[in-house]
Amino acid sequence: MASRPLIKPRKIATQQRSRATVDALVQATARILVKEGFDKASTNRIAAVAGVSVGSLYQYFPSKEALVAAVIERHQQEITQMVRRELAGVLTESIDKAVHKLVTVAVKAHRVDPKLHRVLAEQIPRVGKLEKLETFNRENFALFSAYLERHREELRIDDLGLASYVCVTTIEALTHNAVLHDSRMLSDQTMEALVDEAARLITGYLKK
Repeated sequence: MASRPLIKPRKIATQQRSRATVDALVQATARILVKEGFDKASTNRIAAVAGVSVGSLYQYFPSKEALVAAVIERHQQEITQMVRRELAGVLTESIDKAVHKLVTVAVKAHRVDPKLHRVLAEQIPRVGKLEKLETFNRENFALFSAYLERHREELRIDDLGLASYVCVTTIEALTHNAVLHDSRMLSDQTMEALVDEAARLITGYLKK
């Protein structure tokens, strides 16, 4: 059985120069993933694009998988910050408004560097940290569950955990495929129509 690649950084960059080196390596990895794919993202290739030596790369990262994990973490942080900002206060809104906002935010999340998102979601082997690429991560499942709990009396469903799974997974599947795979959905007008229809689908499932 093949051993799993090392994906934890060797050390954390603390000085400005070392942070700049790490940043260049992570950005180079992301560019190569988008333009050439995962299989072409060797450590030699990443170092060359970043303009640093392979030796410098290995000071911080033990493998290309570790660099990809760093790209995933940075991409996920960007999405998470946007989601938190957009969904602040959603717990107190009506079901119709809250669900519409959730779908809208899911679309925005997939529009955060969509080419990179597609590569990370579909090309990367699922190993360790690499398994953690999620647009709606556990935090957002928890938020949706908390929302349903607060509005339980307005719902027709009893199993809130199952309902959260059904709703969040449905929103993720619809928005992922629309933004990343269907060119017909790229216009603002069509995307607004998709958000309206998806929100109607989810609210119809939830409300009494």
